[in-house]
Amino acid sequence: MPPETLPIALLALLLDAAIGYPDWIFRAIGHPVTWVGALISLADRRLNRESSSRGVRKLAGVLAIVCGIAAALATGLIVQRTAGSLHYGWVLTAIAASTLFASRSLHAHVRDVAAALEMDGLEGGRRAVSRIVGRDPETLDSAGVSRAAIESLAENASDGVVAPVFWFLVLGLPGLAAYKAINTADSMIGHRTPRHEAFGWAAARLDDLVNLPASRLTAGLFAAAAFFCKGSPASAMRAVFRDANRHRSPNAGWPEAAMAGALGLKLAGPRSYGGVTVADAYMGDGRADAASGDIRRALGLAKAAWLIMLGAIAACTLIAQA
Repeated sequence: MPPETLPIALLALLLDAAIGYPDWIFRAIGHPVTWVGALISLADRRLNRESSSRGVRKLAGVLAIVCGIAAALATGLIVQRTAGSLHYGWVLTAIAASTLFASRSLHAHVRDVAAALEMDGLEGGRRAVSRIVGRDPETLDSAGVSRAAIESLAENASDGVVAPVFWFLVLGLPGLAAYKAINTADSMIGHRTPRHEAFGWAAARLDDLVNLPASRLTAGLFAAAAFFCKGSPASAMRAVFRDANRHRSPNAGWPEAAMAGALGLKLAGPRSYGGVTVADAYMGDGRADAASGDIRRALGLAKAAWLIMLGAIAACTLIAQA
């Protein structure tokens, strides 16, 4: 890791938390994730033919994800090298990296669910949570809406914040861009549906692989954050070791179990997607009757975890420069 990577990551995290990705920029040019999404969507339309065999569709999916990663790596490398040739180019690198972190937008979307439940009741909560989860909102009661929001917060704290930071620290801007390409592809085509089970196989498996480190780190951050949020670090770790590997995802169970244990909740469990019930295991053994107040407690825990990560990076920066 180049020594300048740590302070750049620190600045990028602060920029994301302070301003996020401004709406006027999104309206003008979109977002790097939408650019990757357009490429994946094009590959899906052109290469994923229903008349092809399963093997051919798998191979087409491999080609699509390889092209997506190559494009992301090349773009990240060009930006990083261009910035490196400029005075104060590290600021440009930090700005570019901050666009691929999601702490501010994640907090806002989950907070909106709590606010909707409190102001507009169940129907408002269902509308708000449908923007951040894929499950059938009409099947959710108020507790189900609250649990869905907390689960989304836990999982996306790993996928949208910790994992991007991890890959930026390890491989710089090219690694961060490649991670986001993989994660975006998985969210679009990595589903076990008739259309995408074969074509999205490579994207889903690769996403599982690149999220392994961050999911474990996020669970540890949540457990540590419980010290500062009137939660239970011991219960968080107990839930992780008991329940994380029972989740159908090799990664999502880690932050969800840690969040559940830290807050004394029961998360995950059976859920409905497109009218099909997924019999997933429960994470944690606390209350299932979550409410908007629990969403706000979860947001406090996630913020404390973010601050711990920020502090660790700052400390490593000072040590590296000593």
